[in-house]
Amino acid sequence: MSAHRLSRRDARRVAVRAQLLIRDRPGDVVETVRELTLLQIDPVAAVAPAQHLVLWSRLGSAYDTGELDRLLADRTLVEVLGFVRPAEDVGLWRAEMAAWPAPSRRDGMLRPWQEGQARWVEANDRGRRDILAHLAAEGPTPTGALPDSTEVPWRSSGWTNDKNVQRLLDLMVARGEVAVCGREGGQRLWDLAERVYPDVPAVPLEQARAELDERRLAALGLLRARGPECPTEPADARAAGEEAVVEGVRGSWRVHPAYLNPVEAFAGRAALLCPIDRLVFDRVRMAELFEFDYVLEMYKPKAQRRFGYYALPVLDGDQLVGKLDATADRRRGVLRVDALHEDGVWSAARRERVLAEVHDLADWLGLDPALPAHLGG
Repeated sequence: MSAHRLSRRDARRVAVRAQLLIRDRPGDVVETVRELTLLQIDPVAAVAPAQHLVLWSRLGSAYDTGELDRLLADRTLVEVLGFVRPAEDVGLWRAEMAAWPAPSRRDGMLRPWQEGQARWVEANDRGRRDILAHLAAEGPTPTGALPDSTEVPWRSSGWTNDKNVQRLLDLMVARGEVAVCGREGGQRLWDLAERVYPDVPAVPLEQARAELDERRLAALGLLRARGPECPTEPADARAAGEEAVVEGVRGSWRVHPAYLNPVEAFAGRAALLCPIDRLVFDRVRMAELFEFDYVLEMYKPKAQRRFGYYALPVLDGDQLVGKLDATADRRRGVLRVDALHEDGVWSAARRERVLAEVHDLADWLGLDPALPAHLGG
């Protein structure tokens, strides 16, 4: 079969449709998570935590944040490796966990960082066993209340340096031994994985990886066949889908066939996106398909920021058209909008659509919108 030829606009519309950002919104939280395959958890609440902001951008202000909490509590959804996923998908991860450290999807070989993690866990086997014994006897426990009998400290040039229990727990999740069962006072609550995850059989490793590739492509619409290796959620499609070429973009892609000949015409809308929303998370893909200039600047000194501490990418139809610099000032009861950066020339209709989303965001947060005078504030 010859490669499908897509214009950039076609490719963008595939991506937007796959991410449930068209006018026809999904029905509820469970449907949304199943279609997206995952929600990334991030506690940064400059506007709202990422998992909630992603759901609001799909469902609108009717979304109740308590619904996600309830679905996690009753195990309809579960947290796996830092992502909220449908509970029934746990079977797709069991073989990977059993094989930890699992060989690379690319060549079947372990990477040096994987071998280093395995050696570190082995060196801290006493600490691992003490955590398992504590959870078996006491049940759900916050991170800070777990015993720390690690003997070799975790060394990192980043923020995890010397955070031995936290890092050991993350690797025990990857091994399928423990799982997050909730949160308390900002800390994760831990329990034995067998008491958190549903008792579903493991899918064989290569079959599971192929199915996860297929689901990832369905959720994103269009991906490179091969991308950078990522420890938890790959950024490519491997052999899933069908080959495609995007006009004006070098190289080949994989496209999910469900989006090639849609029955209904594309009907876009305006949306404000979380900075780690899956539509923009892969910045290279974002630049190639949307030709959008964006970077999350929360880690930059204030004087070096162009868009703002936690600026939200602005989608209108099939184009990323600007950034909203806004902060939820809960003490004052306002959603403070410091700037709305407009890329290119906006029509009055576009501005009206985007400002309607700003007001909807404020309403969902239970805050009053505080806009600059030129935006109607």
